[in-house]
Amino acid sequence: MDLPAEVSPREAHTAVSASTAMLVDVREPWEWEEARIPGAVLLPLAELPSRVAELPRDRDIYVYCKMGARSRRAVAFLRDAGWARTVNIRGGIDAWAMAGLPTEA
Repeated sequence: MDLPAEVSPREAHTAVSASTAMLVDVREPWEWEEARIPGAVLLPLAELPSRVAELPRDRDIYVYCKMGARSRRAVAFLRDAGWARTVNIRGGIDAWAMAGLPTEA
């Protein structure tokens, strides 16, 4: 099954809650300290090319940042690098929080 390139925060929450999908935060460590989505893994966008091998190829990966631009770039990079099961969370953690979905500090 082909995954869409981008989904809403609610769609991502449903997918992650109902499966073994992975959540990846591509923001900077200081942003991570302020707020994050529970269960996410921090992998800053600048480090992605050198750390891409840490990501599984056999799981769906939902990627987010603050508002969606960096995560969109990350998903494009990952898909070009052969990680077809990657999805951008539209609007990032800001949209996630505005949808009333859980975050932690």
